[in-house]
Amino acid sequence: VQLVESGGGLVQPGGSLRLSCAASGFTFSSYDMSWYRQAPGKERELVAVITSAGGSTNYADSVKGRFTISRDNAKNTVYLQMNSLKPEDTAVYYCNAFTIGDRGNEYDYWGQGTQVTVSS
Repeated sequence: VQLVESGGGLVQPGGSLRLSCAASGFTFSSYDMSWYRQAPGKERELVAVITSAGGSTNYADSVKGRFTISRDNAKNTVYLQMNSLKPEDTAVYYCNAFTIGDRGNEYDYWGQGTQVTVSS
């Protein structure tokens, strides 16, 4: 199982970035996909989630209206479009895959993270 994030970097306040997470080694279309972030000295927090078929999304209040999560099940990839970035968005962003199997087992996978820095 692999989740490989890309697209992070340094951006000025008000700018945009698009994160990608390429998945392999599991049935991507069966998993809910999420983006989390962790800033220095803070706990990891949920940023956005999209259901397995892409029919439903949810966002942290702090990013609503600025970030958009999407997925392409044909490419086994989930995206996070981040607009109007603020310095407080600075964090390591992690991709997560989660599902509950037929027998109630939880399957929970994480990527290695990608750094997003918003600074002038």
